Amino acid sequence: MAREMRLVRMKSFMIFLVIFVIMVGNGESSLDNHVYGFGDHVPLFANKIGPLNNPSETYQFFDLPFCSPDTIIPQKESLGEVLNGDRLTNSPYELRFRENKDMVTLCKKRLTRYDVAQFRDAIKNEFYFQMYYDDLPLWAFIGKVEEQSWISNVTGPRYYLFKHVDFDVLYNENQVIEVRALSNPSYAVDITDNVETEVQFTYSVLWNATSKQFRNRMDKYSRSSLLPEHLQVHWFSVINSVAIVALLTGFLLTLFLRTLKNDIMRYSGGDEEADMEEVGWKHLHGDVFRYPPRASLLCAILGSGTQLLTLVFFIFILAFVGVLYPFAHGALFSSLVMIYALTAVVAGHTAASFHSQLAGAEWTRSVLLTGILFLGPVLVIFSILNTVAISYRATSALPFGTMVVIFLIWALITIPLLILGGIIGYTFRSEFQAPCATKRVPSEIPQLVWYRRAPAQMFLGGLLPFSAIFIELHYIYTSLWGHKIYTIHSILFITFIILIILTGILTAGLTYFQLSAEDHTWWWRSVFCGGSASIFMYCYSIYFYNQSSMSGFLQFSFFFGYNACICYAFFLILGTVGFRASLLFVRHIYHAVKLE
Repeated sequence: MAREMRLVRMKSFMIFLVIFVIMVGNGESSLDNHVYGFGDHVPLFANKIGPLNNPSETYQFFDLPFCSPDTIIPQKESLGEVLNGDRLTNSPYELRFRENKDMVTLCKKRLTRYDVAQFRDAIKNEFYFQMYYDDLPLWAFIGKVEEQSWISNVTGPRYYLFKHVDFDVLYNENQVIEVRALSNPSYAVDITDNVETEVQFTYSVLWNATSKQFRNRMDKYSRSSLLPEHLQVHWFSVINSVAIVALLTGFLLTLFLRTLKNDIMRYSGGDEEADMEEVGWKHLHGDVFRYPPRASLLCAILGSGTQLLTLVFFIFILAFVGVLYPFAHGALFSSLVMIYALTAVVAGHTAASFHSQLAGAEWTRSVLLTGILFLGPVLVIFSILNTVAISYRATSALPFGTMVVIFLIWALITIPLLILGGIIGYTFRSEFQAPCATKRVPSEIPQLVWYRRAPAQMFLGGLLPFSAIFIELHYIYTSLWGHKIYTIHSILFITFIILIILTGILTAGLTYFQLSAEDHTWWWRSVFCGGSASIFMYCYSIYFYNQSSMSGFLQFSFFFGYNACICYAFFLILGTVGFRASLLFVRHIYHAVKLE
């Protein structure tokens, strides 16, 4: 009865969570219906600027001396937009619906030497600007560099500032469908020399009709990831992963059918001689279920890993239902924060219930460790990176108000739900199901050869799962740390499931090899073997950074800092999967033999 009540409560919570998050995601869209009449004002918001090769290094649009409105009015932004580094403000451009404009003067501005130096440095670093028009993003470069000058007696590169922007807008009846900003190189001013310069900034607007429907206007941003050659590479990655799973599964099944089955038949057949010669994994029946040291920390890892695994599955659900589309105004970051806060009840329940099985009382210690095991290191890294961003005056630095909101979410939602989950897990706890009794004195572990020790097993346990996902991992990195857009959620989901299956199968197989060597300390090793793929992921991030064009201390610190957080999260997830698979396997083989 208690088990049924627990399942009902968990199912009710999951349904509530899905409905709540979908409402949050939908609430971030624009409140208007995007319908305009001829001559209606359609706002164009300036967002941010930054170097092309450093996606984390972005600044506010008017940090450069562009033409600015009389009063700069920051727009109200969601939590996800702020976390994404967006800083939307009004702009002086007037793009009225279906009104063509030609060579409209935005402003005449005399650039001081300091202004010229700012623009020149931005052009040297390939700065671009981003705006939003009717919730559609648009980009353009600030200027260009000519390495070779056609002017006689002039050496060195020349720097040109674009002073004219062409806006090309497509519409269907009374709705905006597509917009592009083109910095016209025919209208550029030379700012190579450090002298005051007077510049007249202008723009033009051209409207054209299209048959594309409004509901499909975001498709262009994901079109590049759906090209045939890209899909071919993605499916090759999936086939490669499936082949690895099939080969590994066949190998382990052959091993189990030939070796493990013989062992079980021998040990369970009543052979007194075999019982007297107890060797291999059966010899450990009095030690294999001996509770591990630092049980509270192990329970915290299981709680955090289960929570993050639940978080990943809910993110996939939101992606499949269409909430997380490209440039959805911070929907991904808002969803991550809210789902993590709400799934704290899963973490508390898992940690407390497993702690109650192992150590009985003092389950609060495991719940407390669960609350800080993942968030603690992440907050330390975030504090360091936020300080770096503040020193650079980058938009990735969070305002004080946003930090207060995050603290309130943690204090008012995460902590109470974590405690609630712990109470539920302890109240409806069950006994640890061990098929054999544990001896008082642990058996001595024999000296192991190098390939049976933890480092070698972690290497093997991480290499094979990583080899199955590294192609998709490359596309994920180009999306996170570049300007590519990843929208093939189905392939990514298949790859993630393959990663989970590979980790579980391989960790269970390595646990069998460990027990066969009469080493009964499998608890912690299964966690490290399962999570070792995250080490390969972080090593690949180092290779990816060296092959990229990213530079500068801010981008360097953000890349390796946040990649460390991501890989740490995957360590907890895969470590939990590896431990759960090993626990099921160990219980199964010791249930299958007759033990005293």
